[in-house]
Amino acid sequence: MKGIVVYCSSSSRVPAACLDAAAEMGSLIARAGYRLVSGGGYRGLMARTIEGALAAGGDVTGVLPHFMLERGWAHPGLTECVDTPSMHARKETMADLACAAIALPGGIGTLDELCEIMTWRQLGIFKGPVVIVNTGGFFDPLVEMFTRMCEQGFMRGGVIPATVVSTPSEAMAVITEAVGHDEA
Repeated sequence: MKGIVVYCSSSSRVPAACLDAAAEMGSLIARAGYRLVSGGGYRGLMARTIEGALAAGGDVTGVLPHFMLERGWAHPGLTECVDTPSMHARKETMADLACAAIALPGGIGTLDELCEIMTWRQLGIFKGPVVIVNTGGFFDPLVEMFTRMCEQGFMRGGVIPATVVSTPSEAMAVITEAVGHDEA
């Protein structure tokens, strides 16, 4: 079963709408027949995405660097837990397990993951769609920056290597159109 990787915050001190969108995203991924690939954490949007997928009967692969496992940061409900030696290996493993990538609101770690997968998409290393779920306009300043990069010639081909949507259901529609159900 191919997975969809979701990058998002491990913080729980965030707007309720973001937590709700995370749970919905996990549920939609599972109901579409995909495995959720996640950073595997037990808190925040990451936990809500995992719990949404599990509640919908889905499977969840959590990918955590060894130091995070030693600190007990893994969500206890993970179907599978992959132990990596570093954060770099974590990101590569998550991408390798996925046919599509989604970014929900998050902090610097989420931004790092999003920008790396967008770069890999632009270079043809990652072939699947990359989708940014702009819950409540969270990513508006970042999308504005990406647009500025395009306008000033800093983005290859003048195209943002991601699709920006407002809701989890719109994200799944983009992925279904691009990937279909055959690879699930």
